[in-house]
Amino acid sequence: MARSKTSKKWLDEHVNDPYVKKAQVDGYRSRASYKLIEINEKDQLIKPGDIAMDLGSAPGGWSQIVAPIVGDNGKVIASDILPMDSLMDVTFIQGDFTDEAVYERILETLEGKGVDVVISDMAPNLSGVKTTDQYSSIYLVELALDMARNVLKPGGNFCAKVFQGVGYEEYVKDVRSSFSKVIIRKPAASRPRSREVYVVGKGFKG
Repeated sequence: MARSKTSKKWLDEHVNDPYVKKAQVDGYRSRASYKLIEINEKDQLIKPGDIAMDLGSAPGGWSQIVAPIVGDNGKVIASDILPMDSLMDVTFIQGDFTDEAVYERILETLEGKGVDVVISDMAPNLSGVKTTDQYSSIYLVELALDMARNVLKPGGNFCAKVFQGVGYEEYVKDVRSSFSKVIIRKPAASRPRSREVYVVGKGFKG
């Protein structure tokens, strides 16, 4: 089947992307790894000994970064609807975390402890209809924020990918209501033409 001009352009851009090439050399599963590396260097979201939760974790690019930072005294719980190949020192739970059974499994893994940081690089399956895709993406980040509010310790941190558009300003305002400091980041590894930014919340009010 012939590729459309758009998909060919994306494929060419992807293959020639310096971060895609760098990820292959460095052994990371995703170019998104570099987004989290940059955010964490600037905002110190993740520390040794932390309990971290990675939502929408597949293929594992973010969990790969988090596990060595939290170290042996920390814990990484990753969850996604899609399967994810296992990673050392990462507990992966497959399923929709809004499903009660999956949510209960996540809570069991926490063993009654609070979480220090919740991160989310989730994005919806795109339909190509801009308004529909925007509503879907805002819905996902709202779910991530709900999860953060349920599991974070007071003072905990949050980071989620958000697409600018309808609902974006309201979402940032909502995050501000739960965190003492909110920063918007656009990492170098994020493609310039992409509407994605990362909303970073520090100091969960609990």
